[in-house]
Amino acid sequence: MGAYCNDDLNFSSNYAFASSQDLRFSKHVHDNVHGNIYLDPLSLKFIDTEEFQRLRDLKQLAMAHMVYPGAVHSRFEHSLGVYWLAGEVVQKLKTHQGLELGIDHYDVQTVKLAGLLHDVGHGPFSHLFERDFLPQVLKGSKWSHEQMSVKMVDHIVDRHHIDIDSGTIKRVKEMVLASSEFSLPKSAKEKHFLYDIVANGRNGIDVDKFDYIVRDSRACGLGCNFQFQRLLETMRVMGDEICYRAKDYLTVHKLFATRADLYRTVYTHAKVKAIELMVVDALLKANDYLDIASHVLDPSEYWKLDDTILKTIETAPDQELSEARNLILRIRRRDLYQFCNEYAVPKDKMENFKAVTAQDIVCSQRSSGVILREDDVVVSNVRIDLTRGKNNPLESINFFKDYDSEEKFPIPEERISHLLPSSYQDMIVRVYSKKPELVGLRRKNGACEVPNSLRCIVRSLKWQRAWF
Repeated sequence: MGAYCNDDLNFSSNYAFASSQDLRFSKHVHDNVHGNIYLDPLSLKFIDTEEFQRLRDLKQLAMAHMVYPGAVHSRFEHSLGVYWLAGEVVQKLKTHQGLELGIDHYDVQTVKLAGLLHDVGHGPFSHLFERDFLPQVLKGSKWSHEQMSVKMVDHIVDRHHIDIDSGTIKRVKEMVLASSEFSLPKSAKEKHFLYDIVANGRNGIDVDKFDYIVRDSRACGLGCNFQFQRLLETMRVMGDEICYRAKDYLTVHKLFATRADLYRTVYTHAKVKAIELMVVDALLKANDYLDIASHVLDPSEYWKLDDTILKTIETAPDQELSEARNLILRIRRRDLYQFCNEYAVPKDKMENFKAVTAQDIVCSQRSSGVILREDDVVVSNVRIDLTRGKNNPLESINFFKDYDSEEKFPIPEERISHLLPSSYQDMIVRVYSKKPELVGLRRKNGACEVPNSLRCIVRSLKWQRAWF
């Protein structure tokens, strides 16, 4: 993407007239996914801050670029993309149903700002910071990047004296939190459909996914058959809810299926996870000395924390960081945690399945041979679904037959193509060795060369049955 900046990138004033919005006072940047993105003056006040510019130093896909070299795009360009798509959605609804729905400029601006700022509180290295690192150093904390985004919005407004209506900011924050467990009561008594555009807690269809699915697929060099434009053109509000044409249900399903494919092939790729597990360990070893976790407590400090923390650790001469530094050096030299094996949890066991731990693996070893310690092993429990756990995501979405119809309805499972999957989630247990010499080999006759090697333990059916 030709990312936005003040002087040196592909940025210019645009005074062209557009039928749906006045762009005379906007600036534009050329995005490699959406083409020209027009940035209005109020949005620029947020963009031109050090807190928002921090997003340039947060890779959208954490360490995936170590496997997919093109995956170096940032949360900055993703945020601009979500801003633009949020504006496109609300403008189209205003054009087709504006009088009926009472959509005004205030609504348009609020939804666009929510799209722009929805990730401003995101942590380094995608989701591993809040899911894998913070829970180990802030015991009992339920910190989330959505809550931090809300705090950062307030911080930016106060620090940079942005002149904006308090009611607008309140609704922006409600929209940012709409799909999280920390969602707030909606201050508006009507137009609740606006809260489903950026972060849809109702059924999961939102412009955040529209952008990252296409952007991530393109960056990784993968094909993407999902066409969000079709849904964008045909959506309609019925009963204060965004609904879709029944004939487009396969396109809706493709949204969730493509997302699941990205999780399987990119986000949870076995080698990507190995590298991310090493990053987590490096952060844990560096935390006592650098006090990394303390940044999340104060927005005025948090904006200073980004992916460059790895370079800080790597280049620091301090002896206290030697263990963390050595782990990063191993990543650079491709001396990674070794993948031993994986096990797909049977469908009928998923509901009561308890996550496997390193202790479980160590307790499965025999009494003779190499002795494994918990610190030698790391386990990744990967869950992939279509956003609704074991349930079909189409069941929570309402459709309509045609534009003359006033009836909305879900599509029951018996009316869905039999070619679509009947199971909606996967769970995979992967085991890694932190020391390559512990992985072990197998003889030609199938016997274990090292009886207590991780590979032999993991391949044993005994360990698979033990945790159900």
